[in-house]
Amino acid sequence: MKEDIDFPKVKDVGMAIVLERGEGEAQEWYVYLVNRSEKDLEMVIVNSRGYGEIDGAAVKTATLRKLIERVPAASAVRVEPIMDELFDIANEFWLSYWQAGKMYDRKYVFVEGSVRDRNMTAIPYTGKMGVLII
Repeated sequence: MKEDIDFPKVKDVGMAIVLERGEGEAQEWYVYLVNRSEKDLEMVIVNSRGYGEIDGAAVKTATLRKLIERVPAASAVRVEPIMDELFDIANEFWLSYWQAGKMYDRKYVFVEGSVRDRNMTAIPYTGKMGVLII
C-alpha cells in the first residue's frame, strides 16, 4: 500500500529563476537547479510547464523535460532559459532524482508575480541574483 512506500523528504535541493545579465528589455533569465546537499544528485529529470490567466484568457505552455545525468554536491546547474513574459503566470518544475540509492521528487511552483525585484536574493554557487525555492 501507499503508506508502506518510503517517500524521503527533499532537503537542500531547490529551483531558482536567475537573472543572467542585461537590463530592461535585454534581460536574460534562466532556470537553475541548486544542490546545497553534501551528496551528488543522479539521473535528474526536470519537467516544466506554465499555466494561468492573462487578460482573462487561460494560458498553458508546452511541457518541457530535461535529463541531467549528474548534479555535483554543493553546485548549481543551468536547466533552461525562461522568458520574462512567463512571470505573469505560474511556472511549475517537477524534479525527480536519485541520491544515495533512493528516489526523490518534489514540485516547485513560482506563483504568478513571484519573480520580482523585491523577491530577489543571492543564488548559491552562481554569483547571480534571482528567486529561489528550497
